[in-house]
Amino acid sequence: MENIKHSNVEVKGLKLHVAEIGSGEKTVIFLHGFPEIWYTWRHQMIAVADAGYRAIAYDFRGYGLSEHPEEPEKATSMDLVHEVKDLLDSLEISKAFIIGKDFGAIIAYLVAVVYPEKVASVITLGIPFINPGASAVKKDLLPKGFYITRWQEPGRAEADFGRFDVKSVIRNIYILFSKSEVPVAGDDQEIMDLFNPSTPLPPWFSEEDLNVYASLYEKSGFRFALQVPYRSLTVESDLIDPKVNVPALLVMGEEDYCFKFPGMEDYIRSGAVKHFVPDLETIYIPEGRHFLGEQFPEKVNKLIIEFLDKQSI
Repeated sequence: MENIKHSNVEVKGLKLHVAEIGSGEKTVIFLHGFPEIWYTWRHQMIAVADAGYRAIAYDFRGYGLSEHPEEPEKATSMDLVHEVKDLLDSLEISKAFIIGKDFGAIIAYLVAVVYPEKVASVITLGIPFINPGASAVKKDLLPKGFYITRWQEPGRAEADFGRFDVKSVIRNIYILFSKSEVPVAGDDQEIMDLFNPSTPLPPWFSEEDLNVYASLYEKSGFRFALQVPYRSLTVESDLIDPKVNVPALLVMGEEDYCFKFPGMEDYIRSGAVKHFVPDLETIYIPEGRHFLGEQFPEKVNKLIIEFLDKQSI
C-alpha cells in the first residue's frame, strides 16, 4: 500500500484524486461503486501492478477527495462516462483496460460504447451491462421499500443518514450490502433501520478499512453519491441499441443480492446480456457476494490477470 502514489489531476476544471501503482506500458483503470472509493481496489491494484501493468484507481467527481461539480443534482452517469475519457486524455493514456464494480461497472461498459477507441477490454464485478433509463431497474417488481427506490426520493436518504455519523452509515451499508438478501425496508422503517448494531463487519473488512472509507466520505458527504447513481439511474442515456465491441469479462457472485433483482439472473445466465456485449465471458463464484474484490481478492486477482494477459492494446 505504501507504494501507491496519490495525486490530483485536473479534468475539465475539476481536481480528481488519483491513486496509482506500477509502471507497465499497459494501463488498467479501476472504477468504484457505492459506498466505495478508490480504496476498494487496493488488492487488485497491487496485483495487476505486480503482474506488469500500470494500475490507476480514482475517486469519481463528488466522491472522496475529488472535487464536486457546481450542480451535483444535475449530474448523470454520462457525466462520469465522459470523465473517464477525459481523465485518460489528461494522463496521456491513449487506450486502457477498464475494470468496474457496482455502478462503476455501468460506467465501464458505457465508456466502451461511447469511446471505443479508448478501451481495450472491460472487466466488471457483480453487475452486467445496464443502459441507464426507465427500464434500468425493474422497481415495479420490487417492494416499495426497496433501497434504490427509497434513495431516489429527494431528501429521504439525507434524513435517514443524518441520524448517524458518517462512519456508522458506511458500516451499516457495507454490512447490508454484504448479505445475500435485497435490502428492503418495511413501511415503518428507513434503510438504516435494517441494520442490527450487534452484526459484526465481514471478516474480510477491517475496522482500519472502515476508517479509510469513513474519512473519505466525511470529506465528500453523500450529496453526489445519491445523485449518481441512484437519482439519475432513470435518466435515459440516449444510446440506441448500444454495443460493447471489445472482449469483456463479468465475474458474478452467486450470493450477490444484485443477482436477485427481478430478471437479473435470467438476463445473465440466458446470455441475453450478449445482445449488448457479444464477446462476453461470465465466471460465477458460488459463495461470492457484492464486494467480490475484497471478499475473495486472490481469486478475483487471478481471474483479472488471466483475462488481461490474453488481451492486447
